[in-house]
Amino acid sequence: MLEKLDKFHKTRRGHAVFGVVELAMCYGFVGWAIDTGNLLWWAAAGFLLLGAVQNFVQAIWRRK
Repeated sequence: MLEKLDKFHKTRRGHAVFGVVELAMCYGFVGWAIDTGNLLWWAAAGFLLLGAVQNFVQAIWRRK
């Protein structure tokens, strides 16, 4: 199961899907961070945003 997920993540479509999922999770964490004012949730949102950007860049610049 994890091998299939890993193979899927290495494709253009996989990077795009993971980017969208991370962006949606980031949106949720930002809302949570605004409500609570907790820096931990801001940090989690920041890491998810970085991951989403990285996945979108990989999806765009991938040669396959």
